[in-house]
Amino acid sequence: MIDNNIYRFNVQKLDGEVISLSDYKDKILLIVNTASQCGFTPQLKDLVELKKEFEGKDFEILAFPSNDFGGQEPLEGEALAEFCEIQRVNFPVFEKIRVRGPYADPLYKFFGDKKENGKFSSVPRWNFHKFLIDKSGLVTDFYYPFTKPLSSKIRKRITKLLAKGE
Repeated sequence: MIDNNIYRFNVQKLDGEVISLSDYKDKILLIVNTASQCGFTPQLKDLVELKKEFEGKDFEILAFPSNDFGGQEPLEGEALAEFCEIQRVNFPVFEKIRVRGPYADPLYKFFGDKKENGKFSSVPRWNFHKFLIDKSGLVTDFYYPFTKPLSSKIRKRITKLLAKGE
């Protein structure tokens, strides 16, 4: 049987430290591919607000910058960290990765393969595509970039998933 949760993946933080997504076991996760120069970049502020709304709950947002769409993430490492600081980002931002195509990061290949994740075949078509992960690391839903982080659709789903595990 295929282990179809995200905990088998390692990711690299902006400071170069490699961590396992299993560090986020028992948390609801919203995983988002971001870009600093995209028309959807104002959603970073919404993500900050969403994180504040669920403060103290088992919820985390994980951001993965990507330059896959229109070259809208030219920043790397320290410059990226600085941009996030200016934006007052209150959630982990990881090293820039590829999110589509043959060179996609293994996590994003997993999101795009229904056989692997057991639920969806969803490949980001643009920046700020969102994946919702339950407390057992399973993909439960995804949202296209035009679905804002503070939408009732996302907030209700997070609330429901949080209530499930309490």
